[in-house]
Amino acid sequence: MADPKFEIQMLHDRVMVKVEPDREERRSSAGIVIPATVSMANRLVWGQVCGTGASTRLVKVGDKVLFNPEDQYEVEVHGQVYLVMRERDLHAVATPMQSEQGTGLYL
Repeated sequence: MADPKFEIQMLHDRVMVKVEPDREERRSSAGIVIPATVSMANRLVWGQVCGTGASTRLVKVGDKVLFNPEDQYEVEVHGQVYLVMRERDLHAVATPMQSEQGTGLYL
């Protein structure tokens, strides 16, 4: 008998995020190549929201979010690794430019 398939429903203010893969190397603003093996302390990363609980207020599925990947819970679903965190652990949500308000910083 085959294993039954389950739908994942996040609870409360929990958010499931798929981390965007790191590029193999980075370049500084001066053009210096930084190899992928160099780890940067306290570096925030971007990810995509794949699930939200009923109590989340500011993010929705598909949003691009900025967060600290350290000290988050990790779960593997069908071979893909996701992070589970509280909505308050997110630092920013990237949205398309629509008006003059905001920080003026865009990806």
